[in-house]
Amino acid sequence: MTKLIKGTSRRGALKTLAGAAAGAASLPLWARYAQAQSSEPIRIGFQQHSTGIGAAYGRWYGRTTEAAVKLLNEGGGINGRMIEIIAEDDGTDPKRGAEVVEKFANQHGCDVGFGTLFSHVVIGSAPRAGELKLPYFVVSEGHHVASGMLNRYTLQPGITDVKSQVQAMAPYVSENLGKKVTMIFPDFAFGHDHRDFFTAAIEEQGGEVLEQIAIPPSETSFTKYFPQIPRDTEVLYHVMVGPAVLTFVKELGEFFGEQGPEIFGFIDSLEAVDISSPGLEFLEGTYFWEGMPRYAQEDQSEHEKFYREAVGVDENGASVSDPSDVSTYAHMFGCWETLHIIKAGMEASGYAGPLDRAKLIEAVEAMGEMPESRAHPQGAKRFNGKTHQVFGHQHISRVENGRLVRVHTTSIDDTMYPDEVDYTTQPL
Repeated sequence: MTKLIKGTSRRGALKTLAGAAAGAASLPLWARYAQAQSSEPIRIGFQQHSTGIGAAYGRWYGRTTEAAVKLLNEGGGINGRMIEIIAEDDGTDPKRGAEVVEKFANQHGCDVGFGTLFSHVVIGSAPRAGELKLPYFVVSEGHHVASGMLNRYTLQPGITDVKSQVQAMAPYVSENLGKKVTMIFPDFAFGHDHRDFFTAAIEEQGGEVLEQIAIPPSETSFTKYFPQIPRDTEVLYHVMVGPAVLTFVKELGEFFGEQGPEIFGFIDSLEAVDISSPGLEFLEGTYFWEGMPRYAQEDQSEHEKFYREAVGVDENGASVSDPSDVSTYAHMFGCWETLHIIKAGMEASGYAGPLDRAKLIEAVEAMGEMPESRAHPQGAKRFNGKTHQVFGHQHISRVENGRLVRVHTTSIDDTMYPDEVDYTTQPL
């Protein structure tokens, strides 16, 4: 299903079109054609997980995208042209993802593709984007971009990847929670990134992973997996995703009671889930990675406050219109920031249409330091044009009185690792 996300009201759009038509009528034919060309919107294909295991993320990625486009269009759009978002549901499915990318390029005439989250969908879609030479801006966290697995037309400039996240987290876990770790993760690429990179990172800190428990992403009950957790586990590391996460966390609490190990989770296990939900009381005192703290912290910046209000999220991380509708706050900022990067790249390259896609790629590759701002409310970032991956601050929060309170923030340098690819050597 295709959905258009407009940046203006229908009445405002009609008034604008009427005015433009009146002015164009007085121009010579060649000038009318030139104006029509320059008045065409910038079309951004939004690959949205509206259904499937990524639906909660897809809903909030959509709201964040709408808010960002509204702001950008109110500020004049991109190179004086309005932004039009063309949303297609990929079902959180790799095969459908590739089909959606093809529709963006061949049916909808999109300038770029944008927004994909789940790693297996990115991996299934990116090759087609490369073949079609459609710039493909993913908001995924997977290491597949920076690893060199993909292609020059695939970039991740608005959100950090798992390798950088776990590398920055491991010292805190080792020093404060324990060195003997059991990992529970989803059995697909995103989970495998956690398995591989956290295992290496904790070993560098003198720790060890005692057991790696992979769980099928379609699983709906988890109790049968918990007996695999070794008795001498000091830290249970969990990073589950999908519609059954609430069941996962509740069953984990029922299994351990008050006698469990220290627990360190990635907030993915509780994205879009209210921490005060019945059955989650055992999470008090446990720790989570957050890309952007869900609860407004005491030192919340003016830029984050502006962003939080723009996307319609209250100080608890829920919708301002429905407190039970909890956001995917730790990830969705990546859509906001990526759209601002697309704008900056198009304006730096003088982007006028699909023939300038290569120039757009080169302009984004030339980006480096990204200061904290309204465009980057999560914090300052550093983009590596060779690997097409951005690096930024990471946060560890602790559950205190039913709220997530940030207890540690890493530096950007903590997240950096040696390059594994140089996409700029690949032909455009």
